[in-house]
Amino acid sequence: MFPTNFWITFLIALVPLAVGFLYYGPYGFHKAWMREASVTEEQVASGNMLKIFGLSYLYSFFVALLLQMIVIHQYGLSGLFGMLSDQWLVEGSSLMTQLDALDQEFNLYTRHMHFGHGALHGGFTALAFIAPILCINSLFERKSWKYMAIHAGYWFVCLTLMGGLLAQFIKLPL
Repeated sequence: MFPTNFWITFLIALVPLAVGFLYYGPYGFHKAWMREASVTEEQVASGNMLKIFGLSYLYSFFVALLLQMIVIHQYGLSGLFGMLSDQWLVEGSSLMTQLDALDQEFNLYTRHMHFGHGALHGGFTALAFIAPILCINSLFERKSWKYMAIHAGYWFVCLTLMGGLLAQFIKLPL
């Protein structure tokens, strides 16, 4: 398993719920989304909110876990060296001594660990990975381009914020 801080990940998984409250709320795209999705107020009100929000949070947690590996490049080190259990993350080992020397010279551990870098990769992931998947499904469902743009925009905002927060606050044990 890759090193992570689950408490921060649990908190960052709340971002899609908070953004969704604003984005799909009465001052956001609520009416446009309902019209494009062919959903009525009665259908929205009749949903099992515990199930909807509970599963949404669970799925958001999985998104936050995966997004860490995309926005925090240092996870690649665990992919390269994690199988060396007698060396990896063992203070004073030959591997860690060499990695620490690289960090001293090139800021290997912290160079990209800030909000802006994580937001860049989170937003790019939304545009290059999530939006195409949403659009493919929407095309087969015969949904409009406006419908696709509403949902792609939501995930762009969510992943940009989540990526930024993950890069800013996740501290790896390196």
